[in-house]
Amino acid sequence: MNVSIYLYSVLTLLAFGLAIKISQYWKSILFNSFVLTMIILVSILLSMNISYDQYLLGNAPLNNLLGISIVALAVPLYEQLHQISRHWQQILLITFAAALLSMISGAVLALVLGATPDMVATVLPKSVTTPIAMAVADSLGGIPSIAAVGVVLAGLQGSVLGLWVLKKLRIKHSEALGLAIGSISHALGTVTCMESDQKAGSYSSIALVLCGIITSILAPITFKLIYFVMA
Repeated sequence: MNVSIYLYSVLTLLAFGLAIKISQYWKSILFNSFVLTMIILVSILLSMNISYDQYLLGNAPLNNLLGISIVALAVPLYEQLHQISRHWQQILLITFAAALLSMISGAVLALVLGATPDMVATVLPKSVTTPIAMAVADSLGGIPSIAAVGVVLAGLQGSVLGLWVLKKLRIKHSEALGLAIGSISHALGTVTCMESDQKAGSYSSIALVLCGIITSILAPITFKLIYFVMA
């Protein structure tokens, strides 16, 4: 039995626990629990000269839970069915437009910068949660591991700056805040919403689930259409 697999997983969990404690004491939008966890882990890996591939392989027990977590995304959707039933048309329209715009903007920008088809496929699902993004990127011929990095970056931007930017734009409704953050910053943005506004967090959870479903369905069509139009 490879003991290092469990050691890396324990290390990840301890880093996350420490990050939560620091985040609770040092309340800052710039350093939420996820950002702090990443900083702690990167610092440890660099100081011990541990490669990312080695850490990824050794963190298998937690990595394997990513696929299973897709099922868990149905839970917040089920819990908010009563809210969805009242405003389902608006919610579907917003999440559909957000998912489509996110895919198109990322893919077109990648093409303009000279990206190859595999890289375009990799950045296309950047605004949905990691398991879905990796599966979509892989099905389109992209690189799942790089897609995961894109998801993290999108999530960090939304969790750190999303609410601040929206409030600067004088958007005050919890529903609007939640749908906007959940549509582009998936789970990381949703966690930030939950910490500051429970109602916004609920709508954010709805958006991240619906955008994940919409993206997984429309990504292949969008990918082909973008290349057809840009050709």
